Amino acid sequence: MKDFKTVFFFLRLPVAVSLAGHGLVRLPKLADFSNWMLTTMEKSVIPAPLIVPFSYLLPILEAVIGVMLLIGWKIKHTLYSGLALMSILILGSCSIENWSAIEAQLLHAFYLFGLFWFYERYASGK
Repeated sequence: MKDFKTVFFFLRLPVAVSLAGHGLVRLPKLADFSNWMLTTMEKSVIPAPLIVPFSYLLPILEAVIGVMLLIGWKIKHTLYSGLALMSILILGSCSIENWSAIEAQLLHAFYLFGLFWFYERYASGK
């Protein structure tokens, strides 16, 4: 593909902005976000001692993965990280039967997989 870098940038831009946006808007209010997540997950089988640290880590991971996608740094590792994060979020959403959240998380996961497939198929022509 002749213009791979440009095309790939614009393909990853929406999910990069989504992930970075999710993380960056939560960073200034981490304690509030953590309390919200703990309240939301109180009916989950996942114990609170796991939820609290994850709730503080999640916005950082989202922001870092989003920014890494945006700048195109270590793209394969970033895509793997994004897919792993979406899998963890899907597990949490399943544990509280939040099916609508799972739809959004699956959409992100499919998009990340599509980026991975596109990258694997066309990156050799850079």
